[in-house]
Amino acid sequence: MKTLFKTCLLVLVLVLVRATPAVYAAEPGRPNILLIVGDDMGYADVGFHGCKDIPTPHLDRLAASGVRFTNGYVSGPYCSPTRAGLLTGRYQQRFGHEFNPAGGKAGLPTTEITLADRLKKAGYETAAVGKWHLGDEPQFQPQERGFKEFFGFLGGAHDYFNPKGILRGREPANETEYLTDAIAREGSAFIERQQRKPWFLYLTFNAVHTPMQADDERLKKFAAINNKTRRTYAAMMFAMDEAIGRIVGTLEKTGQSKNTLVVFISDNGGPTMNGTTVNGSNNAPLRGSKRTTLEGGVRVPFVIAWPDQLKPGVFEQPVIQLDAHATALAVAGVPEPTEPKLDGVNLLSYLKGEKTGTPHEALYWRFGNQSAIRVGDYKLVSYDRNADTQTGAANQGASEAKLYNLAADIGETKDLAAAMPDKVNDLQARWDTWNATLVKPLWGGGKVENTVPKRAGKD
Repeated sequence: MKTLFKTCLLVLVLVLVRATPAVYAAEPGRPNILLIVGDDMGYADVGFHGCKDIPTPHLDRLAASGVRFTNGYVSGPYCSPTRAGLLTGRYQQRFGHEFNPAGGKAGLPTTEITLADRLKKAGYETAAVGKWHLGDEPQFQPQERGFKEFFGFLGGAHDYFNPKGILRGREPANETEYLTDAIAREGSAFIERQQRKPWFLYLTFNAVHTPMQADDERLKKFAAINNKTRRTYAAMMFAMDEAIGRIVGTLEKTGQSKNTLVVFISDNGGPTMNGTTVNGSNNAPLRGSKRTTLEGGVRVPFVIAWPDQLKPGVFEQPVIQLDAHATALAVAGVPEPTEPKLDGVNLLSYLKGEKTGTPHEALYWRFGNQSAIRVGDYKLVSYDRNADTQTGAANQGASEAKLYNLAADIGETKDLAAAMPDKVNDLQARWDTWNATLVKPLWGGGKVENTVPKRAGKD
């Protein structure tokens, strides 16, 4: 009888298991990691930074559910270098990826180990969906850099309606959907497929990068905005917000939201200055633009959310996108490498209140002849002097070093260099020491933007 009872019980369990919808069953203690990157966003263009003319309810909800960084930075004011720093956890100037690659044999050096490499080795499923911009040659492509799956495009910009250049893996995808929506669809599909192993999804929108293209239905929602460029930008931002809502909704629908670390960041500030492809963004109250080392080029919207693990709130100390790499490794239980050492810091202990103070003694920037360092509230910066007039072409020379107290002067309007020479000397000496550890750029300034295929029938 006992044997018969056990047999019946086993059959019953098997029937119930097969009849029950699949649920997430990743290894205990191995959370998922979702890293979302926006492109060329204005600092002021999200609701949680006070935007009034573009609703971003899904991003606002994400920010409200997580930790919002009021002093969140990226390590460069251009698209590709920031991505190189993010995926390696190191200042990209350490390995020569200082500028956007101009095609050919330029790309993230194969000597560098990516976050996907490390997580894949630790048993994670990995996927990159969206914009790559880290090299076109086969050895630089996502599936050679730790990503098992890839859907997106390899360059720095892409038409939102033209399928040419959109890949699934290494083959043409024959995509027909508006690109922002397609990225959301593919990201959601990846999440839905992951039922047995922890996963890492690198979801990189090309919104709101040029070309300025939005679908008619979303454009109609912003008919009240008179400026055509701003109106299109608003529709593109709205589309990305909806896409992020779809992704987060998929996490919730599949029961994975509580076990997923979500990071959202923009790759650099909005391009508001001539010499870049201006997209209608707004960086207020910051001064400067994409491709400058002023705050408007390197301070960005930055959120980390992890339900049941991180208490929602605001973190005021300066952090940088390099920290996302170290934090993701800690979440996954992967030891930090000792060689090469990461420049990013694991933020978990700070966000959980186990540590106080600032994660970084200093943050540094070098972008050609532009430079900056922030220590505490003070920032010493030499920036593209065309930012003073908002006109001119790129890389026409940098300003003399200027000193700002960002706590009192977030708009970098009052130069304190003459009044505080000792502070200038201290910060300059620190930057010089850091700069001595860097290498020369592997390629020059590169093209400002990659060639974009035109949409048929459009200007």
